Formats: sequence, C-alpha cells, structure tokens
Amino acid sequence: MTSFGRVILVRGSLARVGLMATGNKMGLSEVRATVGRFVSIRCGTSVIVAMITEVSCEDLPRSDNFIASASVDLLGEILGTSDRQKFQRGVTNYPTIGDAVELINSQELRTIYAPSGSDQINIGTLQQDSSVIAYVDIEEMLSKHFAVLGSTGVGKSTGVSLLLNEILKSRPNLRIFLLDVHNEYGRCFGDRALVLNPRNLKLPFWLFNFEEIVDVLFAGRPGVPEELDILAEVIPVAKALYTQYQNADRMGLKRSDPKSAGYTLDTPVPYRLVDLISLIDERMGKLENRSSRIIYHKLISRIETVRNDPRYAFMFDNANVGGDTMAEVISHLFRLPANGRPMTVMQLAGFPAEVIDSVVSVLCRMAFDFGLWSDGVSPLLFVCEEAHRYASADRNVGFGPTRKAVSRIAKEGRKYGVYLGLVTQRPAELDATIISQCNTLFTMRLANERDQALLRSAVSDAAANLLSFVPSLGTREVLAFGEGVALPTRLRFKEVPVHQLPRGEATISTVPSATSGHDMHFVGAVLERWRGATSNRDATTPNDPTFNDRTISRTVGPVEAPMLQPSLGLDPDRFSLLKKPLR
Repeated sequence: MTSFGRVILVRGSLARVGLMATGNKMGLSEVRATVGRFVSIRCGTSVIVAMITEVSCEDLPRSDNFIASASVDLLGEILGTSDRQKFQRGVTNYPTIGDAVELINSQELRTIYAPSGSDQINIGTLQQDSSVIAYVDIEEMLSKHFAVLGSTGVGKSTGVSLLLNEILKSRPNLRIFLLDVHNEYGRCFGDRALVLNPRNLKLPFWLFNFEEIVDVLFAGRPGVPEELDILAEVIPVAKALYTQYQNADRMGLKRSDPKSAGYTLDTPVPYRLVDLISLIDERMGKLENRSSRIIYHKLISRIETVRNDPRYAFMFDNANVGGDTMAEVISHLFRLPANGRPMTVMQLAGFPAEVIDSVVSVLCRMAFDFGLWSDGVSPLLFVCEEAHRYASADRNVGFGPTRKAVSRIAKEGRKYGVYLGLVTQRPAELDATIISQCNTLFTMRLANERDQALLRSAVSDAAANLLSFVPSLGTREVLAFGEGVALPTRLRFKEVPVHQLPRGEATISTVPSATSGHDMHFVGAVLERWRGATSNRDATTPNDPTFNDRTISRTVGPVEAPMLQPSLGLDPDRFSLLKKPLR
C-alpha cells in the first residue's frame, strides 16, 4: 500500500505524523486516518504499531506537502519475516524522521490479535476491522483480576454475561460466585448455575464474625458500647458451652469451665441463641442496680426481635437447635463438589437492606479464607456486581468489614486461587486501592468526569490517551486495557443469545398495558404478597392456582426456590392472577 504519511516528530512513546494526499488522488477523508485507528510505521527490521489519538490541520507550514498532522501513541511492534511474524508489546526500535506511515492492514491486525494458545476466549470483533476477532487471555485476565466499567444502559450486564459464559465454556471446572444485586442474572447461565436467594439460602448466624453480627443486630447503626461489651464477653462462652454439650454427648466427659476453651469472638464454631440469651440473663440476674439491668434487657430484646423477624430466617432457622453445618454451607455456596453446576448466582434483591452488607462481608471473607486454608487447590472467581456499594472510596460510607474483605481478595487472593471480577457504573466511588489491583479493564461509555479521571490514573499503559474516547463509545463498544489483551483495544462485544441476556426490573416497559384494568382487587392482591414477605405465614393464598401443587411438593420433598424476578421476558397477562377476587 502507498504510504499516506511521514514521521515528523518522535518523543518517547509518542510520535507526530504528517499526512499527505497520496498522489493527489486520495484526500484525507478517503484515507479515513481518524482517531482510534491503528497505523503501522515501517522502521528497519520491524513494523511499529501505533494508534492515532489526535488529527489536526492547524498551524501547518505552507511550504510542506502535508494536508494534516496526527499524534500517535507507539504501542508495540511486529517482528520477523512475512511468513513468521510475531507481535510484542513495547518498542525496541524507534522510528526516525521521514519513516513511512500506512493504515494497518487486516493481516497485521490478525498477527497482533492471533490467539497465542488454547487459553483464549472470543469476546467480539475489532471496531476498526469487524473481520478480526478480539481474543482475551483468560489466565492473565483471571489471575490478575478484572473489572467491567460503564454507565447504566450501555450493555454492561450483557457484557458480564458474555464474559462469564465464555469463561465457563473455556474453564468448565472453575468455580464462579456472582453477587447479583438486581436479580437479573438468574437464567443467564442455564443449568450450570445454582441460584440462591433468601428462600433457599442457609447462612447460620454463628458464621458471622463479631463486627458482622453486631451490624445485623443493630441494623447497620453503630452499636451501643455497653451492649457490645456484654456481647463480646458472652459469645465465646456460648461457643464453649455448645462444644461441651457435643463432647459430653459423645464421650460422657466431665464439663470444664467454658472460659478455658480458648475460643475467640471470631472463631467459626457453632453456638445457640438460647445459650447466648441465658448467659446474658444470668448476668442480668446478678445485678442489683436497675439502670444496669436495663442495658441487658435491651440487648436481649434486640436479639429476640431479629431472631423472630421472618426476613432473617436464612440466618436464624434452627438457631436454638445447633449443629455444625459449616462444611455443608461452604460446599453448597462455593460448589464443592460442583455436580455439573460450577457457578453460584447470589440474588441479593430479596434480602433486608440492613443486612446485605453483612451478608456480602461473610461471603467474601469465607471465599478468601477457604482459598487460604486449602492452599488454593480449587480456584474460585468472585464477581462483585455494583462493587462501589461494598468497597466505597469514602470511608464513612458502607460497612468497613465488607470493604476489608473485598480488598483482601484484590490484594492477596491470586496467591490462594481466589480471583476478583468487579462490575461498577461509578469507578470514582470505588476504593482506588481495589481497582488498581484489576489488571484487565473493560471500559464502556462513562460520561462522568471523575470516573474518567480515576481511569486515567489506573491505566498505566502508553495508550492512556485512548480514554478520551470513553464518553463517546456506542452501546456494546468497549475499550479493553491491560494484561488480558494484546493491545489497548477498541472492540465491540459479540451478540449474546437471547437466553443469556440479563433481565431485571429495567426490562419492564414504561408504557402501561392497554388491557390492564387495575382495580382495588388488584391492589389488594399485591398487598397480600407484600405483607406476606414480612410475616411468618405463607403469602400464597388458596386463590393461587399453584397453591395445591406447592402444598404437595412440600410434602414430597424439598424443591429449589424459584427466582425472585421474571427473567424470560414479560408476559402481557402477568397480572391476571392478581386480579382474581379475594375471598
């Protein structure tokens, strides 16, 4: 191909190119040398690959033959002969003044993006040339963590579904744990994922450490110091008491002083709420001062209130029965063994808002600790949707232990086979230490200036100038940076099959249905379901045609809990059941 430009300036990783109208037959518009395009610079024994970041025709000397000038970032070079070419990052031979510049051809693009091994996944095509497939190195992407960033409505959730499905295809034995904040991924992964929600999750309260259980008991508010002191004293004793019961039942041992058992506040061993309350009650009975007894009484009331709240049933079921179910809980949560379902989708939208942070903290902490104590023999990818909610840059926002747990996975997880995937629409609100540990970034459209500034500080690549494209990216368009991709790349995610599309509340149309004659019966039926979610009785009424089926299924055996939101498209007659008259 005839060159359309010449190098006129070289400065470190940047160069300036003078663009010519080749042979006076082809103008700049026909060459399409615009921002975001790759160009190649012929330089001695190698071909330097560069990307145009700016084009201008201002301040051009009249004596030159150039019709414009362009700034380019030098990204890497293609070495070797024409039949055995290889691409490498970085530049060893710099261009000199007058070197020819050409638009890169498809063959050179394929050399750059050619899969280097079987450990690659196909995520889409290059924006510059849709015939060239964009591959991601899955080992580099996972082992050094990754993040998907983008505003609402740019295809971020669809991109996450695409990436995780491709990872499952390539690594069928890798376990994946996804925190699904808006309950939109329930059916994206078919039979390969176990969907957990408050209806079928069992997360015993004694698995929560002291900070987490305090957050639950005080509903996210700071704890009362006097009550915290009492709790800190009695919890280790309650753990020791339970262990004594177990040992005495098994071996008939003489009971010893519980304080000598050596349990700490955070030792993950079972204890019973009835023991905890009786220990507090026992201490209250020894007090003569009435004002001191009120503190104990308030603490007991607080524990009883949370224990009896049906929304917390996933924590406090069998709270007084006991049983060391830690192995079963971890096996169920983290798919060990996987039994054909290596993925867990944790739907968080149905949990009480006050307890979500504590639940996420427990899950992150257990994922890391299991990797630590198992020496990382069974790798796990932990994907955190809406990550800025749990690891906020503002230390006064959110729950400290959750931030600490996510941060631990980010900093040390790869040593123990626990990898992190972050998904967020507000990277500026995410803890900078955590996002800096993600070495592969998939950036979609971001309009906020603070988010773009944070990205510039996080991207250490020579192509940080690419970030100027971020506000104008189209839907499904991505800028991929970092270890997982051969070059900083502008690409388009490939189409996702309909059955893998995330569907949450956002899919509900804003246009009301013409046939929906919503009346008082409809409102009453909705209120039945609403109240049923926070009462001990079953919200299902005999008017529901599935009532008898559900009753039968309970007597036959346990069934998997249904997902909390419709995810296979919306039935126009979906409210018809609700409109039946209440009796």
